[in-house]
This record gives sequence, structure tokens and C-alpha cells, in this order.
Amino acid sequence: MYYKYLILVVLLFLLGSWGIILNRGHFIIMIVSIELVLLSTFFFFLINSKEIDVLIEQVYMIMGLTIAAAESSIGLAILVAYYRIRGTIVLKSFSSLRG
Repeated sequence: MYYKYLILVVLLFLLGSWGIILNRGHFIIMIVSIELVLLSTFFFFLINSKEIDVLIEQVYMIMGLTIAAAESSIGLAILVAYYRIRGTIVLKSFSSLRG
């Protein structure tokens, strides 16, 4: 029963990794792919905590999901600010954000 979930974790991790590698030009897809990778690792923590009956991994998972949500919201806020300034979302010209 444990191995079914482990296969799901590996598939989610690979899907997120491929999304990061193959979509370097699309910022939103990259953020979603990073969130998918983080979700798969936190799901792995959840599976392990269920199997070995340790509560601390569930606490780490909740804290990690909170940090991942904050990271995603900050990234999207930067994207909205960049879109308001430039009028387009092109990742090749993100170097103009240096300040």
C-alpha cells in the first residue's frame, strides 16, 4: 500500500521537474511547477509520518506548505508589478528589475 503512494510522489516530482526544465519562458508555469515539486516532497513527508507514526513530519509539512504559499504569492506579486511597468511578461527582460 505504501508503494502506490510512493509512485504517485515520484510522478508528481518528475512532472514538476519537467515543467521547470521545459517551460523556462513562462513564469507562471514555472511557479506552478515549483509548487508541484514542493507538494510532492510534502506528500512524501506525510506518507512517511503515517507509516512510522511520527507527528513531527506532519508539523514540518504544514510549515513547509505555508512557506511555499508565501513564496508563490511573492512571485506572483513581482509578476503583477512587472506587468504593470512593462505591459508584457517576457522572462528574457527580467534583468531590468535590478534596483
